[in-house]
This record gives sequence, structure tokens and C-alpha cells, in this order.
Amino acid sequence: MTMHAAGCLYVVATPIGHLDDLSPRATKVLAEVDLIAAEDTRHTQQLLAAKGLRRPLLALHDHNESQQVAQLLARLHAGEQLALVSDAGTPLISDPGFRLVRAAREAGFKVSPIPGACAAIAALSVAGLASDRFVFEGFLPPKSGARRERLQALRSEPRTLLFYESSHRIEECLVDMIAVYGALRQVVLARELTKLFETVLSGTLDELRVRLAADANQRKGEFVVMLEGASEDTDARLLEGQRVFALLRDHLPASKAAKLAAEISGAPRKALYSVVSAD
Repeated sequence: MTMHAAGCLYVVATPIGHLDDLSPRATKVLAEVDLIAAEDTRHTQQLLAAKGLRRPLLALHDHNESQQVAQLLARLHAGEQLALVSDAGTPLISDPGFRLVRAAREAGFKVSPIPGACAAIAALSVAGLASDRFVFEGFLPPKSGARRERLQALRSEPRTLLFYESSHRIEECLVDMIAVYGALRQVVLARELTKLFETVLSGTLDELRVRLAADANQRKGEFVVMLEGASEDTDARLLEGQRVFALLRDHLPASKAAKLAAEISGAPRKALYSVVSAD
């Protein structure tokens, strides 16, 4: 692959809330590039205006990225310097840009990161959960059935789990997590990070479900949901509970079988009922 000397694509992280989090280097790059490819040009225009900047903008989002790549590559071939930004945080992290970055690299252009804010990493840094090893899952499926299926696939994952979730699905998400992982798994919810109403709540899944149900303000904004990874002991109890439940459910109603299996194994009753009955 031949590296082109002139054209360069800068992948620029922008603030997730507080405008002062835009780094001096990011500000300089945005001030000097020939064009900014933005997830939402109106949103990015507000950021530029707040910093006293004026640059040409081009919309690049999930619905048009494939069509815009050729045009942007042509501009790189012409020697232009381009910047890629999302609405907030680091582009490509649950945001558009993957196709453009891959195409630019395959065409031999330099793709340079301008680091900055990322909601997932910012949340993890204040969560108090194990951060040496973690798994970022982005947004879970919007439908409960598919969401539980994905959560079930991760139920034995020992690393800290990170998800993004919206305000209108956060309560349903916690309910589904309780059904799969049980009510006592530790969780941290971070919302509105770096903004006026920034909140970081920690507790068991059921404690935070109750907390959100009782306080509408805690259901607003964009969330990072961080779930404690499964321990060997937790997974062993769940596996034993599943085994006992499978033996009992042929002879007892499912609810009673789950209750007895939970008492025998120490596994969460809701997790047994949800996981095994879905098999």
C-alpha cells in the first residue's frame, strides 16, 4: 500500500457535554481542515460557532455513508485535509465512520486520530468496577426478546460489561438484565456525563431499577450501563440451578420449579426461569 503524502483524514473526538473538553489540538485541526464530515451538520455547526470557527461541513451518517465515501476519497486524492466528527465523543464508537476510515486506509491515505472524550471510557473511569479488562457492547437490541438473547449470551462473561442505552429503554433494559442475571448483580449507571445533571449511580440491578422507577429525572438523558462481570461462583450457581430446574420442571409448574431450584442452588430464581424456559 502506497501512502499518499498530502491528503489526510483526521478522526476528531468532540465533547460529550462540556465544551471545554475539546482539546487545543482538536480545535486547531477543525480550524484548518478543508472540510469536516459530520454526523449532524447542525450539531457540529453549534460546536464550531461556540469556538469561533467556520469551516465547510458535509453530512456523513448511517443512512448516507456508503454514498459519501467516493466523494470524500476524491477530495483526499486532490490533497485536501478532512476531519471526521460525530455528534459527541469519539467517532466510530457506536457512531458512523467505519466505512470511510476503512476506505481511506485501503486507498493509502493517512488516517490520524485526534483523541478526546468517549462516554464509555469516561464512565468506566468513575464506576468503581474492575477496569483492567472489560467488554464494550454498544447498544443492545431494541426489542426485549432479542435483548435478552444477547444478554444471555454474555451471562458467563467475567469481564466488566459496558452498554449504551437511551432514556426510553433504560427501565426495560434493567428488567431484562434482572431476568437474565438476577436481581443482585452489581451495576453502575452513568448519565449526562460532563453535563449539568451528571449522575453516577451504583448498586444492585434491582436497587437501581427501583431508584429509576421512583425518580423520573433519573430516567432522562443518555446512559452508560456498566455491569459487574460474572464470577466463577456466580456462574457455577447458575449452571447448577439450571440443572436442578431442568429436572424439576417436568414434574412441577415452572414457577414452583424455579423457586425450588433457586433455594437448592443459590442461583437467582428469575435468571433460572428466564434462561431455561427460553431454551
